Amino acid sequence: LSTDHIKLLKRKYGTFFEEELMQEIIDESTYKFIKKDHIILDIGDQVAFMPLVLNGSIKIMREDQEHHELLLYYLEYGDTCAMTLNCCMRAAKSPIRAITEKDTEFLTIPVSKMEQWMVKYASWRSYVFDSYNIRLNEMLEAIDSMAFMNMEERLLKYLHDKAFTNKTTELKVTHQEIALDLHTSRVVVSRLLKKMEHEQKIVLKRNMILLPDISQLSM
Repeated sequence: LSTDHIKLLKRKYGTFFEEELMQEIIDESTYKFIKKDHIILDIGDQVAFMPLVLNGSIKIMREDQEHHELLLYYLEYGDTCAMTLNCCMRAAKSPIRAITEKDTEFLTIPVSKMEQWMVKYASWRSYVFDSYNIRLNEMLEAIDSMAFMNMEERLLKYLHDKAFTNKTTELKVTHQEIALDLHTSRVVVSRLLKKMEHEQKIVLKRNMILLPDISQLSM
């Protein structure tokens, strides 16, 4: 790892990871830079590493038998993926697809180190269990939105989540991309976006959506 990457790692994790663990992460991990919209882990892949996000964001997707995708949650700076953790511990194949939401930097932690650190470091155990809890809650939110929200509510939540993740209210996204993420049709998305624009909840531009009301985003 470069000096800058080590500084970034320590700034995020240095307050709750032991110094010895930090040094092991530095020694054992590999730095990766992946451009936007690139698949870094696909469904059925053997999981060889656990990611620690340093910068950028990754969206985690599931796929049904007809190959329709559903967005589960985002990974951001300081996050890791509970589904990946689970596969690492069981030497299982990936049930999810991980796609970079924007240009992303992360460290890869070898599977071989996962169980060792769980036994050796209390801070690592806490980090893993906290990550499980956070990701589980996010997956429950995704299930709740499908079960209890109508499509307009799901769409508005999706835009707010995307704005929060990308730290911007100017979302460069097409109607088709939204439809794929929400497991619906482009026609439905376009109709609802037009309705939301008429209600002054958003502003539509070419391949861009502006959110004028950011009061709920906690930017």
